[in-house]
Amino acid sequence: MESIYYVVSWACHRKCPHCYEPRFRPYIRGALDTVVSEAVANLPRIIDHFPERMSYLDREAPAPDGALPERRGRIILAGGEILMDPIRTEVAYPAIERIRSRYASSGGVNIVVQTTGDLVTDEIVEELLARGVWMISVSGVDDFHTGMRGAARQAAFKQRLTTLFEAHGVKAASVAISPKPEWMETSGPCYSFFGATPDAWIGRLWPRGRAWENGLSTATLADNFCNRWSGGLNFLQHRYGGSEVAVDPSGNVFPCCLKTKVPIGNLLEDDLISILDSLTGEPAFQAISMGHPERMGLAYGWSQERFLAESQTTTPKGQPYANLCIGCDRFHESVLGPMIERARQRRAERRTAAA
Repeated sequence: MESIYYVVSWACHRKCPHCYEPRFRPYIRGALDTVVSEAVANLPRIIDHFPERMSYLDREAPAPDGALPERRGRIILAGGEILMDPIRTEVAYPAIERIRSRYASSGGVNIVVQTTGDLVTDEIVEELLARGVWMISVSGVDDFHTGMRGAARQAAFKQRLTTLFEAHGVKAASVAISPKPEWMETSGPCYSFFGATPDAWIGRLWPRGRAWENGLSTATLADNFCNRWSGGLNFLQHRYGGSEVAVDPSGNVFPCCLKTKVPIGNLLEDDLISILDSLTGEPAFQAISMGHPERMGLAYGWSQERFLAESQTTTPKGQPYANLCIGCDRFHESVLGPMIERARQRRAERRTAAA
């Protein structure tokens, strides 16, 4: 597989108005202990159910004889805020160490640490590099993050971190996205900056979480988040470039970072490749993997016209709204939930038979 986006914890030091997941927020005392305990308990089994190799065949650069080169994949560790205490020491660092150990004898893996950036220090950079982190990806450069409003503040923030990173020999990587982020082919260690800005793929904001509750998504039917990197595009083709899935702290697996209404499986029960293979050939998931969610219901009595009609709704602010993610949610609720459960039961039966 080329990429896994693994959210290791719900804890964050912010409660941003545009966040796609309301569980990303500050937790205190007992609530924080619960969040940390869940992450610590689930982490080993989740990572152990990642693919045996984190590599992929690159169909975009075949050799003269047609052979496809094998390239190293990546695991992106995110939150919440992965560098806040105690997530950094009790969850993030153990996750990095376990991942490196798991793939040390099978070609390795590029590890990305995604952070809002304001907690980054010299000491933390040293600790990340000592653990073999390939990229530090700073995601908080936009007007929605507290203290970041305006180009001048964002420029100063980026300059401060750039000076810090480069003092440690970490080099800049491009974040241009066409057809996928250029930084994916950069040799590490490296750093990048991005945020929810108009020029980014999340510039329109997803109809999810607090962004939805606060009426901040301006996406339309023309904004097909599925047909983009970190959308559902190519998620089933795990042997080839372009395949990525998202995993949450509970082990739930989703075909996109936005997260479908129902997870496609759980890594506390099954290994990731078994989950994906159990859905291969299902027309709805093939449509998602092809980046055409509007076609996911064709084999189940939902025409494209119906899907588009189901993609229309009213925002919590009372405004008319239409986006394919809304139709996807409704199709999951109406049709795909039982199908996903049947696939889970088939996997359970195979595990029992093999025991």
